[in-house]
Amino acid sequence: MTGKDQYREAGVDIEKGNQFVKNISQMVRSTHNSSVLTDLGGFSGLVALNTERYPQPVLVSSTDGVGTKLKIAFLMDKHDTVGIDLVAMCVNDIVVCGARPLFMLDYISTGELRLGQAEQIVAGIVEGCRQAKCALIGGETAEMPGFYPPGEYDLAGFAVGVVDRNEIMGGSGMHAGCAVVGLASSGLHSNGYSLVRRICFDQLGLTVDSQVDDLGGPLGPVLLTPTKIYTEAILNLRRNFSLHAVAHITGGGIVENLPRVLPASLKAVVRRGSWPVPPIFHFLRQAAKLDEMEMLRTFNSGLGMMVVVPAGQASEVIQRLEAMGHPSYLVGEMAKRKDNQPAVEFI
Repeated sequence: MTGKDQYREAGVDIEKGNQFVKNISQMVRSTHNSSVLTDLGGFSGLVALNTERYPQPVLVSSTDGVGTKLKIAFLMDKHDTVGIDLVAMCVNDIVVCGARPLFMLDYISTGELRLGQAEQIVAGIVEGCRQAKCALIGGETAEMPGFYPPGEYDLAGFAVGVVDRNEIMGGSGMHAGCAVVGLASSGLHSNGYSLVRRICFDQLGLTVDSQVDDLGGPLGPVLLTPTKIYTEAILNLRRNFSLHAVAHITGGGIVENLPRVLPASLKAVVRRGSWPVPPIFHFLRQAAKLDEMEMLRTFNSGLGMMVVVPAGQASEVIQRLEAMGHPSYLVGEMAKRKDNQPAVEFI
C-alpha cells in the first residue's frame, strides 16, 4: 500500500479534495472583479485597493459562522443556503461602519468530504458574495476523520472591506429627535438556534417535515430561510442621506446590539407594534411561553438592521429601502438619556 493509499485509508482523500477545487473553480471565479489579482490554487489571495476611491483606506474585517442553524441543514440534507448565512453574518457587520466588502474567505471542516454536499455549500457562499458584491478569493476545506458525525461539517467565514477614514460611520451628529428606522429581517437569520431547536424538537417533538399551521407549511424551510444581506442597501443610503449610526441585529437582539452604536448621552425609544413580527417569532414565544424581553434579547424579532437618521429624512429613507426590496419601518426615535437609564427603552 502506498503512502497516498494509507492516507486515504485513514480518511483523507487528497484526490477528492483536488477534484472539489476543480468543480467549484468556475463559480468561485464568477465573484471576482478587476481588483482580484490571483486565481485559485495559490497560497494566498491578492486584492488591490482603489486608492483614488479611498485616499485614506481603512481595512475593516469580520469573522463569523452559521452556528447551530447547520443542524437544520443536516436534518433536511439541504446545504445550498447556509453559505448565504455565512457571508451575511460577516458582511452585515462590516457595513455598519460604512465599509464596502472587498473579499471573503471560507473555512469548511468535515469528517469526510462529500463532493455534492460541499459544492452546495460553496454555491451558497458564492450567491452570498454576489449579493454583497464581494469576491470569494479563497478558503480552506479540511477533512478531519473522526472529528464530526457522518454528514456533518462546520463553517467559518472571514470578510474584509474598506472605507475611507473620512467616511467612517460612528454615531457623529446623532441627537435627540433623530429617527430610528428598522429594516425587516427574513426570519431568524442565524441566531438563537440552540433555543429554537430545544423548543421545536425537544419540547414540542416536531421534525423539519412537521406541518405547522401558524407558519403556513413545514417547519424546516422556515428555519432554514437564509439571512438577509444589507450591504448594498446601506451603502446606497449613504450616498444621499445622513446615516448617524447603523446596527446589525444579531445574537442579543435589539436589546444588546442597538446600544453598541449609541453615545452614552442618548437612548433609543423603540415603539412596540411599529413593525410586523414574522410568524416564526410568535410561534416560538407562544410555544415556550417566553417573556417578551427574553425574545428581544435572543432574537432579531423581525428587524435585521436598524439605522438612525435625521427625523426629516426618515420617510425618504424608508421609501428608498422599500424600492430596493427591503421593507422598512419607523420604529422609534432618539431621546436624552439620564443616568442609570437603559440604552434602549421599549414603549
